[in-house]
Amino acid sequence: MFYYFAKVAGFFLNPSTALLLLLLLGTVLLWSRWARGGRRIVAVSALLLLITGLSPLGNALILPLENRFPRPEIGQDQRVDGIVVLGGAQDMSNTVRRGVPALNEASERLVEAAALARRYPEARILFTGGSNAVFGDRQSEATGARQLLEALGVEPGRLLLEDKSRNTYQNTQYSLAMAKPENGQTWLLVTSAGHMSRAMGCFRKVGFRVQPWPVDYRTRGREDLVRFFPKAFEGWRRVDMAVREWIGLLIYRATGRTNTLFPAP
Repeated sequence: MFYYFAKVAGFFLNPSTALLLLLLLGTVLLWSRWARGGRRIVAVSALLLLITGLSPLGNALILPLENRFPRPEIGQDQRVDGIVVLGGAQDMSNTVRRGVPALNEASERLVEAAALARRYPEARILFTGGSNAVFGDRQSEATGARQLLEALGVEPGRLLLEDKSRNTYQNTQYSLAMAKPENGQTWLLVTSAGHMSRAMGCFRKVGFRVQPWPVDYRTRGREDLVRFFPKAFEGWRRVDMAVREWIGLLIYRATGRTNTLFPAP
């Protein structure tokens, strides 16, 4: 139930979607007796669309998330027992239709997993990701991940594939049960830098000790606080992604999936 609620709520809570719906409402009101109010709604929503699309707002929202967890100092000669890779890097609709893995903007999760597998040849690679489809094809991400990781040189015997989880908290629960980590072992967690805070909070909640290995940075650093977007859709996408993560942190804390609102190193 939580999964379906999150999907529906997420659609309407996306700032770009909410502002477009607000603009539509104002436009409809222009043809009614509330035309004056409609003009105000159109003006405000158009202004907010301009700000969210072109200003550095999206960068300002995501930068604290991306900077929260830096990579640890782990040498190539140090032992790494396992690497947990969170799903979310594939377009499963295209993957199913085309029969080959179709990657999205978070593709660095899988690419980095293959690189780490080569760097730490004794480490197990645990990929966690089921199907996130509400309707239609529901093939798990684990299927595409296996195909891609093996093609990138990861031996099949090193792979652990978890294909039931549908959100970050389930990722952690099922990964813990599958990995069975022992005291003193070193496990790395690979996910997008902007998602790392929520992921680390969930892993801590279930008692799975991992070290963050963020990838998929969307900002270069503080200099992006004054960098405007050349195309509005790029700014909208950045704001949507950042707001989704901040709301996710709030909801996960409120529902007991994490112990703190903004997990820290």
